[in-house]
Amino acid sequence: MKEHLLNAVKGFLMGAANVVPGVSGGTIALITGIYARLVASLDSLTLPTTWKALLHGRFREFWKAMDGSFLLALGIGVVLSVFSLAKIMTTALERYPVCTWAFFFGLIIASAVLMFRGIRGWSWKEALLALVGAGLGVAICMLTPSRTPDALWFIFICGAVAICTMILPGISGSFVLLLMGKYDFIMQALDLSSPDIPVLLVFAAGCLIGIAAFAKFLHWVLGKWEKQTMVLLLGFIIGSLVKVWPWQVELGDGLLHPAAPQGNIGWAVLWCIIGLVTVILTEVLGKKRK
Repeated sequence: MKEHLLNAVKGFLMGAANVVPGVSGGTIALITGIYARLVASLDSLTLPTTWKALLHGRFREFWKAMDGSFLLALGIGVVLSVFSLAKIMTTALERYPVCTWAFFFGLIIASAVLMFRGIRGWSWKEALLALVGAGLGVAICMLTPSRTPDALWFIFICGAVAICTMILPGISGSFVLLLMGKYDFIMQALDLSSPDIPVLLVFAAGCLIGIAAFAKFLHWVLGKWEKQTMVLLLGFIIGSLVKVWPWQVELGDGLLHPAAPQGNIGWAVLWCIIGLVTVILTEVLGKKRK
């Protein structure tokens, strides 16, 4: 029971990380020492032998193969965290948008700096790949409408894409939702006072399908081209900073564009620094854990 409670706490921390753009649930899994076990558990869900045991009624074997107790405890922690923090993030975005976006901006800058420090032996090829990633990030942010579809098919895609970041330390699922223009929408759907059940069910279905379809592929890519993948992601994150710039203006084309700072500049700088410090402290804890 003690182990299950501890795993639930670790899941709660992962869920909190996934609610806040810029802090990766994969990073929290690394810090708390469960990353390898998590990846192995998710990988087991893609194996035919695992599901064959379930179909033949060998439930104990199925539960053990997927490390069910670990995933269940972790999942409970994640769900509790996401639902409890969603209302806080929604309120913050409504009442203090500039300061909230400044906090996210600081989180993501610090994450990018730490990713840069973790990549050793840069060459012109890696530098070029990072530039490509940055250009791709800017292009996606500048071409993504400020209002993306609320249709359930798009919510399904958002869930499928966002969940894959669980096994990618350095990039968070909420950051992906930001890029897809659905962060605030999903946070509002998670509000316990008036949850949007159809949206949450479709989003959860997308998460399940996404992790089943892409977990093994992403794990293989990281195993084969880890450095190149992280370099590309680093560039992408840097280019995507235009999406979380605290001051945005809509020019009538359905897109949000970065604008000059105005009002609340001092508070914005303070919350940006708080975001920076949050990620740095997370990194320090990770090194102590190692």
